[in-house]
Order: sequence, then C-alpha cells, then structure tokens
Amino acid sequence: MQQERAVGKRAGRPGRPDQAVSPLSNPQAQSRPGPAASGKTDEGAHGKGAGQGQKGGGLAPVPSPDPKTSPGPKAAGRGGVRPVAGAARLRPRHRAVALSFLVMVLLPGIVAAGYLYTRAADQYVSTTGFAVRTQEANPTTDLLGGLTSSLAGVSSSSDTDILYEFIRSQELVRRVDDRLDLRTLYSGPRDSDPVFTLDPEGSIEDLVGFWQRMVRVFYDGGTGLIELRVRAFAPDDAHAIAETVFEESTEMINELSAIARDDATRYAREELDAAVERLKTAREALTRFRSETRIVDPTADIQGQMGVLSTLQQQLAAALIELDLLRDNAGGTDPRVTQAERRIEVIRARIDDEREKFGFGGGTMAAGEDYATILAEFERLTVDREFAERAYTGALAAYDAAQAEARRKSRYLAAYVRPTMPEDATRPRRAMLVGLVVLFAAMAWAISVLVWYAIKDRR
Repeated sequence: MQQERAVGKRAGRPGRPDQAVSPLSNPQAQSRPGPAASGKTDEGAHGKGAGQGQKGGGLAPVPSPDPKTSPGPKAAGRGGVRPVAGAARLRPRHRAVALSFLVMVLLPGIVAAGYLYTRAADQYVSTTGFAVRTQEANPTTDLLGGLTSSLAGVSSSSDTDILYEFIRSQELVRRVDDRLDLRTLYSGPRDSDPVFTLDPEGSIEDLVGFWQRMVRVFYDGGTGLIELRVRAFAPDDAHAIAETVFEESTEMINELSAIARDDATRYAREELDAAVERLKTAREALTRFRSETRIVDPTADIQGQMGVLSTLQQQLAAALIELDLLRDNAGGTDPRVTQAERRIEVIRARIDDEREKFGFGGGTMAAGEDYATILAEFERLTVDREFAERAYTGALAAYDAAQAEARRKSRYLAAYVRPTMPEDATRPRRAMLVGLVVLFAAMAWAISVLVWYAIKDRR
C-alpha cells in the first residue's frame, strides 16, 4: 500500500509524466507482452491516470486484464494465483461405488435380516452349573483342630479339567444321542431353517461339531466351577439334554472315584489275598495232619498217655512191693508168688509199649510215626497257621485303612445350579447377527473401494 501511494504521488507531480506508474508496482502490467502490442491503450491509460493524479492526487486505477492477453495456468503457477476449481460433477465411478455399496453392504444385511426374522427357528437355553468336589474327612487325632476343617470339600482342578473335556468329547455325545436321539431333536425344523439346524444324515463328527456349537461350557479355573448352557429348539429338549449331561457327568466322576479307590486299595487288596491263601493252605495242612494221625491235639493226647504211663508205673511199684512181701512170708512154690511175678511182667510190658509210643524205646506207632515226630509236625503246622493268621490280620487291617483313606478322599459332583426350564427363546440374537453382517460387509466394501482407487491412481 505504501508503494502504491508513493507511485500515486509521483504520478501527480507536474512536469514528469514518464513516472506516472512503475511497471514493477503493477504485476499485470509487468506480465503484458510489451508496448508494441498495446502501446496506445497504455499511453491513454497512463495519460488519463496522470491527469486524474494531478487533479486528485490519488492512485491511478488498474486496468482490467484482457482475457486474450491474461497469463495461462502455467504462468499463474509460476508467479500468479491459480484459477478457481470448477463445480463437481457426478461421474460413472461414483455411481459404481454407490452400486457396490448396495450390493456388498445393504443387500447382505437385508438378506440376513429377512432370513433371521422369517425362517430362523427359535432356540431355548437351559443353564446348569456344577463343580467336582473332594471330601476330605478330618482324622480323629487331628492336633490342629479346626484349622484343617477348611480342607473338607475342596475342589479338584484336575478332575474338573477332565470333566470339561468329557463334556465336549465324542463319548458324551454318543451317550446322550443313545438316550435322547440328538439327531431328531436338532434336525426338527430342518425344512424351514437349514442354516441353524443339523443335517440328519450327517456323520458323528458333524454331530460333535454341532454339539459344541449348541452346548457351551464355561470353566473358571480359579474356582473350579463349570457352567453349562444348552440350546435346543424346544424348552423340554433343552432341559432334558442338560439333565442328561449332568447325569452322565456324575457317572463319570463316580467312575473316576472308583478308579482312584481301586488304585489306592489295590496293593492292600493284593496283600490281603496273599494272606488269605497262606492261611487257607496252613489250615488245610493241619486238617490233613489230623485226619492222617487221627489226633486232634497231640499235646492233649500226650498228656493222656503220660497219665497212663504214670499210672502203670505206680501199679508196677505196688506189684513189686506185694511180691517182696509174698516172698518173705511164703515159699517159692506158692502160686501167689507166681501170680505176682506174672502181674509185674504184664505191667512192665505195658509200660514198654507206652514208652514206645513216645519214641523212647526205638519202636514206632501203628501209623508209622512216634509221638515225638507227630508232635514236631504238629508244632510246625501250628506255627505256620499262627503266622498266617497274624499276616492275615495285618493285611486285613491295612486293607481297611486303605479303604478308609479312599473314602476320605472320595469325589462327587455338586450342582450349584440345577438344570433350568426355559420359557422364552433367547437365541438366535437376530439384531446382533444382522449388525455383524452389515459391519463386516461394510468393512469388506470399504477395503475393496480403497484398493480399487489405489489401483486407479497408479494408472
């Protein structure tokens, strides 16, 4: 502005018309081709401007640019102002983008909404919850008192992991299918809803895959709780499936408890069986000995025989005394002396026979053995029987203790939520599914459009 005012002052000074307007202060005048093309116009304009400057002392007006002589875009780009862009127009690519949006986004959303709200079958959800517990009974000689009471009813994480995998396994699916015919239950509305139902002609792998979609298992590893959500196309079917899963899970936990109990008592049971066989063998040997010798108790029999021998010895002593008296009072031919001598011989012979039974005289009994051999055999058999009885008693006590320990650590399935009976259909979530279809379709459409524009710009 200050430069233009200075130019105006110089143009209004008298006697110096050649300094009216400097071409350096007017860009448009600077960009003109030259004085040869517009000499008269410039002179008239400068003369008029100089006259007005002399009269009014102001700035000379800037002439409007000539369209024919105005600079082009390249000249404006080098030192001037760019021309204003023209109005936007609807092009074929815009129509293609709009059509692709209709086809890729709106059409899938309309199709999904139509199917979900007109053909998709309602699904009912039955919920149940349970946990595997281990009953830890406190011993009667617990020195810590109530501090160990917290061990009662603790959860078993390893058993819970096994149960979690069992619920999702093919074995459980086969058991439930045998009891409830899952193929019929899950393929009921097949004609109207082929998307969310099971193909009745599918294989067991298809049934397992559909089972894992319809039966959701939620496991909390920290607390050991399992929550089961069973879906079906009828409320009674969902409740029946949840009940069957709970029953089969209980049976499986009982089987695990039985296996653990058998493992804990197997060694004790083997020892007990061996002790029983040993005791049985010892008793059979003792019975066979008594049958062969016809002696129930050789000790008592020996005591009786010793009594007989003692009595004979007393009788022999009395007979000898009587013989001595007869010899003193009667002659040698007295028949009483002969009878007394005969009596003494008989008593001595009987004593010798009784002593032979004990093995003192080198003879043997009628059975071929003397009392010494019989007594030794009887004592050996008696010791074997007593040892077998003690071993049996110890093995039986160990087995009882093992059983008590196994019962103390028994497992059971505790349900904290019994299978519920649904009343309203909560699946499928139609609004959410339609929103997801539209969202992913919009994402795919946006990516496709961006890729197409990127390829187009590179050309």
